[in-house]
Amino acid sequence: MSMTIPGSEVYSSRPLSPEQLQRFIPDTLRMHTVTQEQIDAVDALTYEVIRHRLWSVTEEMGEALKRMSGSPIVTDANDFDFAIGDEYGQEVQVGLYNTMLVGAVDLAVYWTLQHRATNPGIAEGDMFLCNDPWVGGGLHQNDVIVYQPVFHDGQLFAWTSAICHEPDLGGVGLGSFSPAAQDIFSESLPTPPVKVVRDFELQDDIADLWTRRSRVPMLVGLDLRAKIGANNVGRTRLHEVIERYGADTVKAVMKRMMADSESRLRAKLTDLPDGTWKATGYQDQSHEGDRSLHKITLAMTKAGDHLTFDFTGTDPQAGVINCTYAGMRGGVMLALLPILANDIPWSAGGLMRCFDLVAEEGTINNATFPAAVSRGPIGPAWLTGTLVAECLSQMLDRSVDLGKSVQASCCGTWDTAVIAGLDERGTVPVPFLNILMEPMAGGYGARPTVDGMDTGGLFCIPMGRIPDTEMSEFLYPMLVLWRREEADSGGPGRQRGGVSASLAMTPLGTSVPMGLVFASAGKAVSQNNGLAGGYPGNTGLDVLVRDVNVLDRFKDGVMPVGLDEIGGRIEIGQNYSQSYVAPGEVLYMHWQGGGGYGDPLSREPQAVVDDLRTGKISPEAAEKSYGVRVDAAGLLDAHATEELRRAVRDERRARSVVDDAVAGYPVLDVARGRRIDDNLVQVPGDDGGVGLVACAHCGQQLADSAHDDRLRLAAFDGAPAEAGPQVTSDHANYVDDEVVFRQYCCPGCWTALYTSIVPVGHPDHARSIALLAG
Repeated sequence: MSMTIPGSEVYSSRPLSPEQLQRFIPDTLRMHTVTQEQIDAVDALTYEVIRHRLWSVTEEMGEALKRMSGSPIVTDANDFDFAIGDEYGQEVQVGLYNTMLVGAVDLAVYWTLQHRATNPGIAEGDMFLCNDPWVGGGLHQNDVIVYQPVFHDGQLFAWTSAICHEPDLGGVGLGSFSPAAQDIFSESLPTPPVKVVRDFELQDDIADLWTRRSRVPMLVGLDLRAKIGANNVGRTRLHEVIERYGADTVKAVMKRMMADSESRLRAKLTDLPDGTWKATGYQDQSHEGDRSLHKITLAMTKAGDHLTFDFTGTDPQAGVINCTYAGMRGGVMLALLPILANDIPWSAGGLMRCFDLVAEEGTINNATFPAAVSRGPIGPAWLTGTLVAECLSQMLDRSVDLGKSVQASCCGTWDTAVIAGLDERGTVPVPFLNILMEPMAGGYGARPTVDGMDTGGLFCIPMGRIPDTEMSEFLYPMLVLWRREEADSGGPGRQRGGVSASLAMTPLGTSVPMGLVFASAGKAVSQNNGLAGGYPGNTGLDVLVRDVNVLDRFKDGVMPVGLDEIGGRIEIGQNYSQSYVAPGEVLYMHWQGGGGYGDPLSREPQAVVDDLRTGKISPEAAEKSYGVRVDAAGLLDAHATEELRRAVRDERRARSVVDDAVAGYPVLDVARGRRIDDNLVQVPGDDGGVGLVACAHCGQQLADSAHDDRLRLAAFDGAPAEAGPQVTSDHANYVDDEVVFRQYCCPGCWTALYTSIVPVGHPDHARSIALLAG
């Protein structure tokens, strides 16, 4: 006899529709529905009032969770989210917290309706708990969702959910991150949906079973009750809205909210050009000991009012850098919500009707059971979102009205460091575990008209915060030497990428080494690319300072403010590794900033001087990256700057290989051209196709669609360090693949059109003219 492993089914395309789900729902489970006539009958004022009431319900759920949880992940970092769904779980209203989770919450409800409606059944007063990434709800096992059906007059009316990242749920590695894992059995085991609340009562056996798995059971148990409490708030407030306005009216508003978001997004898409845009990104290393690059590739096609995200060609699942379909979908939502739907209410159930996902099973962003997926949301899902953002931005850059939403890549990934050990500051030593949340202060990508926000947060958590240093030192046996913004971490560009920050800490209040787990990416190749010639932000760097006791420096009256002042031996932290930090040693983390937009030689010189004065860039970057010189008083030297920028362009000319075909191309009148991005215009041709492509600055023709399949550019491959001082790590420390600084320039005026740090075999998406169609 064979049986299906719960949760092993992989969503390979669009999830089940309400009509398909209805086949699995027994007659005893009655659903509250409304007709289209009832939806259309709701007046505009009532619609807006109820819509905002539902929004306030999710906000109150969030406040309830934050007040009940004791975890800094929730209380400080805001790594959680909420949703209200209709009777089928389609997301009507989501929170403004971790937006990646938006792509996974409804999947858990669909699965529950399909597999739990008959046995053990879905009843009033139930709540389900799940941390199975193949089922949904979250993107990896540490994302734990508690969700409930809400009934009205005996009918299933809605669902509410509360989800947050738990600090540890067992497994081999600290914080449930096992850098060496090759399958899920080395990680925290996934739990398919199970009733944790029956008839409004917490089930002690399930709660005990759940908390038993964790290294920090009291914290996990508190979070469990906090999520139950948040759902209780959601149910109570939802019933109050129903009582005030009537069940049919509230449900009609819920359905209309999704329909309105869908129609508004479709209208926006209709106004944009059809075409296909491509992007490829990399995970450097897949597990402890690996030295390979693993790619995710995307072809985004926009046709009419619909998007298709095709990830065909992505590398097979490997190590710990995998996510399930829920993670891939969450990555798409990470980018789509702020870039394409930033002026549309986030009724995700409607927005997700506007796109399809195509992905081969068994790949790193559509992994099959039992792949290791602990790195899922902050590895492949995040990279998926970065690639989607890159494609969406290239599409939007062609629109005068929507170009303001264009944004270069943000900080690229989450730099994970988990520390655990023995806190000996009290009368009785107690174990502790802490995920260092400082990398919340990532740099945002630049936009065509503004610089990226410095230490502005994470793209996926709009309301994220970093913890208070004093509180971290109060809770854990550690001393923070510094936490500060770092110069040159923002990608150079006409608009600069937002800078990131660094943290240096040492154990204090413990006599034994702390265990340490690293899980990161973006150290060998760029994960924070710029746009339109803008440079990528910094590569990440984690190090351990060995053979030193930094506390001795304090005794000498010295407070170190840099690694060079600490002494000792530098040990490079790999992307994935298990290590330790002994008393007196120092853990240093420098995470990633945002990518730049446009050629940095086009940046207003005085803006460069201001950045230099405020410590956003170094003198080296001012000259090498921006071509700006200052005098002895720190003021702009306009004449020297003009000469230096001319010299930088001459250097680009000398080092680049020019496509021979461009020699026969003329200079065009670009005044009648249509914008492609900051540097390119499309000039109508006689063939009715793409026509001619020219440099927006000098008019040099770069392609003729009748004869060319790519832009005729000047190309350069050099050592990554040639990108500038933002390259803080040597790729040879992490991977065996050859990695280069790649730049394409206009062969007429030598403006940078594309800049990145990529492996030698990186595909030439930037030179393709197929993406310009439409």
